[in-house]
Amino acid sequence: MKQEELTTLNSYLSFSLDQECFGVNVGKVIEILEVPHITRIPKAPPFMRGVINLRGTVLPVVDTRLKFGLAPKADTINTCIIVFSICIGEEQVMVGALVDAVQEVFEMPESELRPTPSMGGRYKAEFIRGMARRDDEFIMVLDVDRIFAHEEILDLQLDLEALKA
Repeated sequence: MKQEELTTLNSYLSFSLDQECFGVNVGKVIEILEVPHITRIPKAPPFMRGVINLRGTVLPVVDTRLKFGLAPKADTINTCIIVFSICIGEEQVMVGALVDAVQEVFEMPESELRPTPSMGGRYKAEFIRGMARRDDEFIMVLDVDRIFAHEEILDLQLDLEALKA
């Protein structure tokens, strides 16, 4: 067998925030939604936009711009929610991430994922798995388990599940 045949390709979904491009492994993506009415939650952290009803399930929605320390922006026709399945300890939890626009799905070998430069960027290094190069653009590949495994999101998820019981 040739070496090329042994290379495993990973699929990534790219999306934009504040004119920067990010990517996530498609294995973490459940679906992509248009932005419905989002119910705000009193005393939730600023990055928590609220919750939506996703086929009978209460789904917390995080404003990814605010989570990343970017300026808030009004939703546009391109704004959408990426529904992720994240791993928190032993548990799989769904969370929605509001993004400016979804771009494309692309494949890339894991070996082409480059380490994040250590020059103190505006994003937390532990949120970024690495950098991918696509044509003339760099894409920050994110670790969604770390980004959305926040205590306040977990507490909200537990509170919402308790209300359903």
